[in-house]
Amino acid sequence: MQLQTERLLLREFARDDWPAVLAYQSDPRYLHYYPWTERTERDAREFVGMFIEWQNEAPRSKFQLVIELEGRLIGNCGLRLDDEATGNIGYELNPDHWSLGYATEAARAICDFGFGALKLHRIWSWCLADNRASARVLEKLGMRQEGRQVKSDLVKERWRDRLLYAILESEWQFET
Repeated sequence: MQLQTERLLLREFARDDWPAVLAYQSDPRYLHYYPWTERTERDAREFVGMFIEWQNEAPRSKFQLVIELEGRLIGNCGLRLDDEATGNIGYELNPDHWSLGYATEAARAICDFGFGALKLHRIWSWCLADNRASARVLEKLGMRQEGRQVKSDLVKERWRDRLLYAILESEWQFET
């Protein structure tokens, strides 16, 4: 499976993607929003391996794709089905490529796929409340904040709030 945007290629993971994943997942800016304090080769290989296993599901219910810019892996973005009508999206990006619109562009392509090809009724997501950049991506997609889970995520020995977002197919503006 591949999705093309104006600047990006979203493609299936391959086994040899782990070094690029490890490179950005080891960046302290990336690690700030995750419970772990470091990433290892084994972690990156297992991470990539999990997404490769998802490719073999039948029927497939999880679509996590590499985000490529000019032939270089800069992150990943995906959609996981909760049921026939609902799915949730997630994304992560190499911090060297933050604030350039790539996460929004990739997430928009994933939502187009979910509402278009998969005929979903609702797509939702969440982010840590202090990750304002991630919340902004969801807002740029047209998602509305539906809730706030107070002190629900333990990250770096501190309880953090989680923001919940969603959009309905009837509200979605397809890329043309």
